[in-house]
Amino acid sequence: MLFKLLKENLGVLLIFLAAFISLNTLTPSADLNEEVAADTYSLKRAFTHVEQMSQSTHGLGFDAHSDVREYLIKELEKLGLEVLLQKGYTSGDWANVSEPINVITRIKGSSEVSVHALLLLSHYDSSPHSSFGASDAASGVATILEGVRTLLTSNEAPKNDIIIVFTDAEELGLNGADLFVNKHPWAEEVGLVLNFEARGSGGPSYMLIETNQGNSKLIKHFAKAGISHPVANSLAYSIYKLLPNDTDLTVFREDKDIDGFNFAFIDDHFDYHTALDRADRLDVESLAHQKSYLMSLLQYFGNADLSDLKSNQDRVYFNLPVIGFVHYDNAMIWPLFLIVLGLFCWAVFKKFTTGKWSKAILGKASLYVILSILINGIIGYFFYDVLQIFYPSYQDILHGFTYNGKLYIAAVVALSLGIQLLILGRFKFEFKNLDVLLSVMTLFWVFIAGLLQYYLAGASFFIWIPFFMSLTLLLTHYYQERKWIAQLLSIPAVLILTPMIEMFPVGLGLSMLVSVSLLVSLLFFACITVVFQMGSHKKWSLLAFVLFGLLVGNAHLNSSYNEVRPKPTSLVYLKNDNEAYWATYDHVLHPWNASYFNAENTSEATPQFASKYDSRFQRVNSAPEKAIADFELHISKNSIIEDVRQLEFEIKNHRKVHRVEVFAEGALVNYVEVNESPLSPLFLAYRGKRLFTHYVSDGASTKILLQFDKDESLNLTINEISNDLLTHPEFNISDRPAETIPTPFVINDAIIQQKSFQF
Repeated sequence: MLFKLLKENLGVLLIFLAAFISLNTLTPSADLNEEVAADTYSLKRAFTHVEQMSQSTHGLGFDAHSDVREYLIKELEKLGLEVLLQKGYTSGDWANVSEPINVITRIKGSSEVSVHALLLLSHYDSSPHSSFGASDAASGVATILEGVRTLLTSNEAPKNDIIIVFTDAEELGLNGADLFVNKHPWAEEVGLVLNFEARGSGGPSYMLIETNQGNSKLIKHFAKAGISHPVANSLAYSIYKLLPNDTDLTVFREDKDIDGFNFAFIDDHFDYHTALDRADRLDVESLAHQKSYLMSLLQYFGNADLSDLKSNQDRVYFNLPVIGFVHYDNAMIWPLFLIVLGLFCWAVFKKFTTGKWSKAILGKASLYVILSILINGIIGYFFYDVLQIFYPSYQDILHGFTYNGKLYIAAVVALSLGIQLLILGRFKFEFKNLDVLLSVMTLFWVFIAGLLQYYLAGASFFIWIPFFMSLTLLLTHYYQERKWIAQLLSIPAVLILTPMIEMFPVGLGLSMLVSVSLLVSLLFFACITVVFQMGSHKKWSLLAFVLFGLLVGNAHLNSSYNEVRPKPTSLVYLKNDNEAYWATYDHVLHPWNASYFNAENTSEATPQFASKYDSRFQRVNSAPEKAIADFELHISKNSIIEDVRQLEFEIKNHRKVHRVEVFAEGALVNYVEVNESPLSPLFLAYRGKRLFTHYVSDGASTKILLQFDKDESLNLTINEISNDLLTHPEFNISDRPAETIPTPFVINDAIIQQKSFQF
């Protein structure tokens, strides 16, 4: 009986096995206790570096920042390397002014004629003000440190010079990279960059290319490097180019046209930029994955010709379990499409000649495809919005990915499958209608693949799914009794799509659950021949709905907050020209900060500040005025030259502050210097109200030079901000409970003094 049941559902088992393999073979295995030879990369040594660098928050301007820098200097000097420090003011492209200190060293290559160097890149600052920076990006720095140690110990000098740059102030606006790229002579010698990053604390590390031209030669070299676990696809590359996200590598590409590879893991996104970014939460397999990229590429590009990496052509690429890294030229996109279209037409013609088709069945199949896609699309689109109604505190997780987010992904998968099966059962398709249904679904896939190829060439590898569907349609015409053909030919679709079902909401947030429901629907179409072998679709749909209920129930049980899943909370003290306020970004208050506010939501009446995701205060309440040392504004020049007013002044702080924000309204400001660092003209043209943010280090003052039309008035609002609300002697605020953490991406635990000036 059991053997018969397994035989009847072998296709289903194969699909689940393929899905399991596709998700669980992305990263290499990792063992921190493994003992290795001195000239071999040690994961344990790399992890020790992470632990040492992430003991405290170490953003620029914070106490532990210099400790991490000194640690890096000592570790590099232990390897016999000469360490250089590069220091200077820069504002980058976003008017975030700071004075980063880059840590730089160089390994001389064996070739006497090499003119291009390989640059290894990561940043050593953490995100202010509460992140410990274990993953972002102590993991990247540690990977490079141990990789360089392994290289030097092996005594196998590469042909090319190896430049190592640990940038500073990446979290503030890529400032350290801007300083190196535009003001260090070694930048002119760089032929390729390998950048190691993180946007979470676990999961596979994805490869993303940065190039102004085509990626063809870079992809060919990457494939030749022999990466053991490559995780990359050209769809992610195409999407990345459309997003506003940047890394240090972006500065190399934009300012010097230097190509490079980004490597970043993005799972456990809820840890990103928070107090949870600690070494104990770093996935060791993610660290091992970074190592696998570095050591293979260091060996390969350390000896490759880095002068010939530019190309006008792009390549389509993706990874598959066992098979590895698949890539081919973009010139093959439309010929492949025509081949698939021809194969599909041939298969349909063969099926049509059997005479079993009818307009009624064809219309019914088309309606099923459209209806299932439409329903699942709507459900996926609104799913997270509905969740936030039932769980309003989810709005306080600004990443958009909750601690129980994986359960919601699985729940949407189960719900989507249940709906697909339920509708399929309602339509009462007979087995003899399978050819028509498969034909309609294949045509839909051909249409989707064609649209993607036209608008998003990086997604053109999806054409392989309708290829195998068309092949199934054709082969089942000749070998109707051989069910294993359809079962095997459905596996490529599972291998391609399953990782993406997880990747999109993990990387982009649960608001992208619509990608889950739609991809599940499309995968269902690709596996329809196996689905028909499952028997009663209504019973299977009931099982899927039960599974959905269990997953949602489990997510509910894990929706509360505790020490492992702490609630983000915020509290700010604001003192302006008129009065003092308590303010919070929290939609749902915690008992820790609830006593500072009343029940009313007064966010619309409060002043706002620059913050990621356009987060705004949700509540404010009057606060007692405290004796906070005030800042001074000293004007050194206020003159008019040829109809241009030139205003020069200095903001002097009389307490330790972490940043100074300046907003400007009224006159069109056409030139700005902050501590002798000019702001980008492009930023000034599209800046909105914010003029700049100065991230203060070593107690520096803020010196400003402005130029604007003499006949216009200028209104300035200055915010002086320190992240010491919980420790300042004027306040008596209790420490956060263990089940809470500071909310990231916003001004938090802060004392803000705000003043307005008119010129």
